[in-house]
Amino acid sequence: MSAMDVLVGYATAHGSTRGVAERLAAALGRAGLKADVRPLETVDDADAYGAFVLGSAVHNQNWLDPAKAFLRDNGDLLGSRPVWIFSVGMPGALRGPWKRMAPIEAPVIVRSLPAGPVYRSHRLFSGVILPSHLPLGGRIRFHLLGGRFGDHRDWDAIDAWASEIAAELLRA
Repeated sequence: MSAMDVLVGYATAHGSTRGVAERLAAALGRAGLKADVRPLETVDDADAYGAFVLGSAVHNQNWLDPAKAFLRDNGDLLGSRPVWIFSVGMPGALRGPWKRMAPIEAPVIVRSLPAGPVYRSHRLFSGVILPSHLPLGGRIRFHLLGGRFGDHRDWDAIDAWASEIAAELLRA
């Protein structure tokens, strides 16, 4: 195992978290690290990696089950290696007073994760939200909250975070 093999693992509901994970891995690769992008439910060789960047779509301020299961099942291993985590939600889709909810949501998400590893940092990114992702009641609530459908991913913020991670790993 090279200490610089990084797993960029994710759990996605509609694909936008996979897109964020792919972007992170590409940026880590450009920095000279070997990064594999994989859905967390397919990872059975976590000990092959020297570092982890793990993320999940967020539903009801919680990570998806496959991502939480990965953290639970690999707690000891993750506790001994550098780990960064990211969540993909919809703060960028909200307007007005609801926009202020995003900074409050991030610590709630982290507190909902299984106890164990210490994370180097957590980022809450906005994803893609389309009408087809929500049932009728959800679409109505989203509209009433001033939500805007579309792709709200901030690629510059994602690239900047990947650069921070790469710098930290390459210093190690």
